Amino acid sequence: MKILVLGSGVIGVTNAYYLAKAGHEVTVIDRQPAAALETSYANAGQISPGYSSPWSAPGVPLKAVKWMMQDLAPLRIQPALDPVLFKWMTKMLGNCTESAYRVNKSRMLRIAEYSRDSMKELNDEVSLNYDQRFGGTLQIFRTEKQVAASKADIAILNECGVEYEVLDSQACVEKEPALVHVKEKIIGGLRLPGDGTGDCFKFTHGLVTECEKLGVTFIYNAEVKELVLEANEIQGVKLASETLKADCYVMALGSYSPIVLAKVGIKIPVYPVKGYSLTLPIIDESRAPVSTIMDETYKIAVTRFDDRIRVGGTAELTGYDLSLKDKRRNNVDFVVSDLFSGGGDLSKADFWTGLRPMTPDGTPVLGATKYPNLYLNTGHGTLGWTMAVGSARFVTDSIIGRQTDIDPSGLGIERYV
Repeated sequence: MKILVLGSGVIGVTNAYYLAKAGHEVTVIDRQPAAALETSYANAGQISPGYSSPWSAPGVPLKAVKWMMQDLAPLRIQPALDPVLFKWMTKMLGNCTESAYRVNKSRMLRIAEYSRDSMKELNDEVSLNYDQRFGGTLQIFRTEKQVAASKADIAILNECGVEYEVLDSQACVEKEPALVHVKEKIIGGLRLPGDGTGDCFKFTHGLVTECEKLGVTFIYNAEVKELVLEANEIQGVKLASETLKADCYVMALGSYSPIVLAKVGIKIPVYPVKGYSLTLPIIDESRAPVSTIMDETYKIAVTRFDDRIRVGGTAELTGYDLSLKDKRRNNVDFVVSDLFSGGGDLSKADFWTGLRPMTPDGTPVLGATKYPNLYLNTGHGTLGWTMAVGSARFVTDSIIGRQTDIDPSGLGIERYV
């Protein structure tokens, strides 16, 4: 079967790899000059199945108002008459109940845990160097209120069989020795030992090489204009200068997926949530993190690569604006300086921004559509790197008619119909 994968981020490339492994003729299309140059380029770097949680949670509406009033606000909403954003926020607020949160988190964990196991298998199959580490994620708490709030997540982790450790301040320092310098700022933590870290850009480029060995073709500098629909099937993908045809199509364009899908009558509530990151060279190992630290107060992740520190976070609902704003650098600057002062050289940091394709319930949209030859692999939000390998295997199995390894219920577009 001839298959076109739209998008060469980590989602599209992993899907291409598994489809090619299954024996299909695969072509990947992307508007950029190379793979992983958009959202996959400089994300936070954490592979965090245990930390997979929907942003729509009980108490979030009130927290959001408080966050926007903070000097170092983790959330910003651009006031605009955007009906798409209004509808998306309405759906998100509708998921901010205890019952919805439990359902959505369990769905996300189902994909993320499967992806973690699939990543281990992939690392055994092919030799990829992406600064990978498997030292877990440490969520640090600065207040007793945060410790109390973590109990709800712990209950769901127990239900889903996810390994975790509840730590006091001293135990946090034992896991992340550089925190000894700021021990007084931390009252406890929740550690997820099954999590890992890695450079998503390096991983994706390494997997492109493996894809090419399997015969996958990559077409760059080719923007997808629209899907050609005839006789209730997708008959092609229209580019600027030509139309490409295949037997099957996989939508993996991230935040741009709903724009293309809407032209063929498919509406998915995926909205671009803008985030920022810094990447700085390590200058003092003793003051640098060992793995990933998630600062619950500022919603910022600090991740360790081999010789670099990646700091990522914040959320802006500003549409498709990709401008780099120095003011928004304050959050990521502050957290890495506050927790790991002297570990990296901020004067040499690379500042970056990208758009995360977020659904209102946090779970990506995977699998079949109303058109028999069009499949979705999009809407992963901040967890595309975490869920990429599992999502690719799931969608590949769906396409070739093989029983999926995980329960497909609640993962597809049908939950929005």
